[in-house]
Amino acid sequence: LMKILLKNRSLLKISGKDCEEFIQNQFTNDISKLDYTKVQINAYCQHQGKVIALIWVIRMNESFLLSFPIDLLEKIENRLKIFVIMSDVIIENVSNVLSQTGLINESSPNEFRINDDLAIEIGDLVVQAEELEENQIIWEKALLDSHLPEIYNVTSEKLVPQMLNLDINELGVSFSKGCYPGQEVVARLHYLGSAKRRLFSFKSNQEMLIGDSLYCASSKTALARGDRYKGSGIVVSKVKYNSLFYCLATLDVDLINEEITLNNEHGPKLEKINDE
Repeated sequence: LMKILLKNRSLLKISGKDCEEFIQNQFTNDISKLDYTKVQINAYCQHQGKVIALIWVIRMNESFLLSFPIDLLEKIENRLKIFVIMSDVIIENVSNVLSQTGLINESSPNEFRINDDLAIEIGDLVVQAEELEENQIIWEKALLDSHLPEIYNVTSEKLVPQMLNLDINELGVSFSKGCYPGQEVVARLHYLGSAKRRLFSFKSNQEMLIGDSLYCASSKTALARGDRYKGSGIVVSKVKYNSLFYCLATLDVDLINEEITLNNEHGPKLEKINDE
């Protein structure tokens, strides 16, 4: 049982009488289905359908809270403000007012559930900050174990939602809601059938970085082109836990049983974790 203060996440508050419609028009999931007890995972896409950020949306009273990694704060806040135009919508950065606490296998009256194992608690910064463990690593490992990717600056606008498995069971994408930026691309991929590249979990005994590329020496594409450095995917989230490195990474589905290394044929070997 554990409570962890999440210091590396921003929090934006979206309020005003048009706030729900505003969010519904920006993000990939169906906001009208979100109740007051859960976190809804949404992708914020640009017009080509590439994911700018993954945002945890929380409905609180008459407003919404958007939680996402802190290194995207400026990008997201500025972009959302551009789209407000004539709507009655107020966007405030409340990162320094409210605290975000990750709960692992624990519950609390102020929680918003992410899944069966994880929840997030929103509280007053001052009250919360005294005792909590700053155990970011354990939280990141828990996200990895739940196959919940994050998007950071280095991977922003590089991947479509399907590569992050957000379409599976409509975890982060609704195919029945109205328009949002990038919707045509995301929907077209969906109706064409299976995605060529998906998210998998791997481990390695060597360091890896977010944004590192996955390389497959035996990939037919690589061989056909004589291209020795054909990227087949990228590292999306990673954590060092005990003495091993774990990551979520995108990979061409047809390469899943091949030997995968990082960045080039001599790079660290990645071993797939078979929990899918």
